[in-house]
Amino acid sequence: MIGILLVTHNGLGNALADCAKHVFGEIPKNLRVLSVWATDDPQQKLTEGEELLKELDSGSGVLILVDVFGATPSNIGRQLCHAERVEGVAGVNLPMLLRVVGSSNKSLPELAGIAIDGGRECIVHMEH
Repeated sequence: MIGILLVTHNGLGNALADCAKHVFGEIPKNLRVLSVWATDDPQQKLTEGEELLKELDSGSGVLILVDVFGATPSNIGRQLCHAERVEGVAGVNLPMLLRVVGSSNKSLPELAGIAIDGGRECIVHMEH
């Protein structure tokens, strides 16, 4: 099973994990959150992220989902993607996370594609 690491601003990752708990009945065992606050030391967060990768990688790899490309959480996530068997996707949203959690038995490249497709396909214009 592929590990999933959310690297997000403030409490967004925890809120997304809580929504996954609502849908799946529990926070998935292969899901962890690395919250990055404005006062945090990015180097310390990188170290914490490296520890979470070790915890999450059971041999199939880890998919990192970040919120905003180019911001501090994604910069940390990009640095973590240099590890072996780690891929990342920016622009995390709840549909993306739910699809990834429900498909974490796929290969790492397939799961990254599922994340991107899930994020895109669930952005719709709701007309009245």
